[in-house]
Amino acid sequence: MKFYFEDQVLDLDRRELTRAGEIISVEPQVFDLLVHLVQNTDRVVTRDDMVSAVWHGRIVSDSTLSSRIAAVRQALNDTGEQQRLIRTFVRKGFRFVGEVRKDSAAETNAVAGASSGQDRAAGIVQHPPQLPDRPSIAVLPFQNMSGDPEQDYFADGMVEEIITSLSRVGWLFVIARNSSFIYKGQSIDVRRVGLELGVRYLLEGSVRKAADKVRITGQLIDASTGGHLWADRFDGRLDDIFELQDQVTSRVVGAIAPRVQQAEIERARRKKTEALDAYDLLLRGLAHVHQSTATANASALALFVRATEIDPEFAIAHGMAAYCYIWRKSSGWMGDQRQEIAEASRFAYRAVELAKDDPVALARGGQALAYVVGELDTGAASIDQSLELCPNLALAWYASGWVRVYLGEPELAIDHLLQAARLSPVDPEISRVQAGIATACLVQGRDQDALEWAQRALRGQPAYPTALRLAAASHALIGDLQPARQLIETLRRVDPGLRWSKLGERLPFRRAADLSRYQEGLRKAGLPE
Repeated sequence: MKFYFEDQVLDLDRRELTRAGEIISVEPQVFDLLVHLVQNTDRVVTRDDMVSAVWHGRIVSDSTLSSRIAAVRQALNDTGEQQRLIRTFVRKGFRFVGEVRKDSAAETNAVAGASSGQDRAAGIVQHPPQLPDRPSIAVLPFQNMSGDPEQDYFADGMVEEIITSLSRVGWLFVIARNSSFIYKGQSIDVRRVGLELGVRYLLEGSVRKAADKVRITGQLIDASTGGHLWADRFDGRLDDIFELQDQVTSRVVGAIAPRVQQAEIERARRKKTEALDAYDLLLRGLAHVHQSTATANASALALFVRATEIDPEFAIAHGMAAYCYIWRKSSGWMGDQRQEIAEASRFAYRAVELAKDDPVALARGGQALAYVVGELDTGAASIDQSLELCPNLALAWYASGWVRVYLGEPELAIDHLLQAARLSPVDPEISRVQAGIATACLVQGRDQDALEWAQRALRGQPAYPTALRLAAASHALIGDLQPARQLIETLRRVDPGLRWSKLGERLPFRRAADLSRYQEGLRKAGLPE
């Protein structure tokens, strides 16, 4: 596809702008913005339109947008004073006002090469869109395997609920329902559909009803390879069809979001170092952050910080940098504690500031504000906002559970942590979820329950300092002093600077009695004062 205006040619296939036959250097993001303006000459393009099309919904400051518009004008040999090709409409947006001609022959060839006549009749986009700069997914219509056309509404409603929930996951680019439903009733080739929709991942499934029972299956596919990343099935009754839809949606979203993220991490690992951008750095940092060692934590923090330097408005990178300081504080890895808390505060507040509609960044930033900085109410409010945006986000329930423990709400904390475990039962943070439940049980005086949950956490991460503390304190409070002292020996090798009298510097309990009970358990277990 080519667009002609004045003596300039915008070639979408080559991603080139030429003027009088000479190639004009244009940055990729500026090129995408120009394309969007040229493709919408019939209307004023609003700020929100541009953010959605070019930045895929990420938070973008007015200054960044203004600088990109200025760069587009410069590439076109236009200015803000002349507004020969791009006109500003105050408080409304921008419009490309040059006379544009399309290369109809090139368009015809592109259509013929991309799709069949049947696809054209269905309205499928003929020029394959570029993959966005974040994980992209389309949820295809689920097949109704019941032989009952009346059940189509149930299958379609299920897909719409899943699309809506996935759309609330800030780091995912989700194709709208109207586009994905073009493929309803078709036998599809996943690679072709991925190319036509411009997505890397596809979720497909089926619904089979028999009497008052229903079975729903789903599978997540890498559209570039056709490989399966996840599959599961869900059985239920149709007594309350809407509750069943909610349950399945919750479980599907909770299961596939971590699978997509893990696939993206593996993709970033294979990328050459010199080609890494801010998002690649984020993914590499995520690969380190769950390893639970001081060295891995330092590596993750460095990668997240580099990502924020490349893209100062990358909310998740700020949130993950702040999250690293949670581990540094709880594990005794901080050097200059005052300085590191100040850094954590800076990253956390920036994450929350940028993440107006990004639930991941809100949850990570909020948890750091609560735990590291000690601003429990502010942190809890950010996490609550995250859950309003995305009720199926496991890590937000996890963050909320821990903060509720410190606020003195152990019952609510356990409910939230169990919800996190239900949404993502094989999550890399599952040991931390279990440790949170153990802490809530400990402050309630349920020492045996606390011990059992702490032991579960240790089975997943044997050197996890928080779980070691909890298991030792629980054993001691029950009266099992020998295993408690053995655990303290291990804890002192992992966290040599810990003292029971200084526990309040690590854990921001609002209720003095909660901290006191924890300290008493560690004192009885033999931890030095």
